[in-house]
Amino acid sequence: MILSVLAESSADDPEAKARSIRAGANWVMGMQSRDGGFAAFDADQTATWLNHVPLADVEAVVDPSCADLTGRVLEMMASVGYRADHPVATRAIEWLKRNQSAEGGWRGRWGINFIYGTFSALSGLRAIGVDINEAWIKRAVNWLKSKQNPDGGWGESPLSDKDSAWHGRGTCTASQTAWALIGLIAGEDGLSEHAMRGAQWLSEQQNDDGA
Repeated sequence: MILSVLAESSADDPEAKARSIRAGANWVMGMQSRDGGFAAFDADQTATWLNHVPLADVEAVVDPSCADLTGRVLEMMASVGYRADHPVATRAIEWLKRNQSAEGGWRGRWGINFIYGTFSALSGLRAIGVDINEAWIKRAVNWLKSKQNPDGGWGESPLSDKDSAWHGRGTCTASQTAWALIGLIAGEDGLSEHAMRGAQWLSEQQNDDGA
C-alpha cells in the first residue's frame, strides 16, 4: 500500500522517491516463497508440525502463501511499473492458477474468506496485465456472480473456513459486497447487471451519516 501511494505522489526529490520505491519493491518481491506465492510475515514458513504444539489451538502458527497477499503483491508491482512478464510476477500468477478452487474462487487468509481471496486475486491479476478473457479469470468472475444474494448484496459466513457448503454464502454485509464489486470490476471490462445490483444494494444500506 505504501509503495502504491508513493508511486502516485509528488516529491521534492524525485531521485529519493525512486530509490525508496525501488528498495521497497525489491524487499517485497524478495519475500516470495519457493512455491511462487506470498505470505504475511515470512517466506517458506510451512512446517505444519508447529500447529500441533499446545499453544496452537487455532492451528494457525504457520505462514503459508495465500491468494489475498499474492494478489496484493501483484497489484503493488503493477503500481510501480512491473508487468506480467517479470519473473516474480510470472511465478505469482502461476501460483494463483494452481491454487484456484475447483469452484473458481480463492480462499483468503486475512479476510472472510473466499469472497475476500477472490477479489484480491482478481485485482492483482488485472493490474499486472493478465488477460481477463482467459478461461480461469472468467471462472472466478462467474463464481462471484453465482454467490450474489437475491437482494443484490454479498455475504460469507465464517463457517466457510471449515465447511465448503458456506463458500461465498452468508448474510449480506457492506464490506463483502464491496469486495465482490471490486472483484467484478477487475474481472470484466464492463459493468454487469450483477455489479449494478451490488452497487444499488450498497446505496440502499447507507445510513443518514453517510456510512
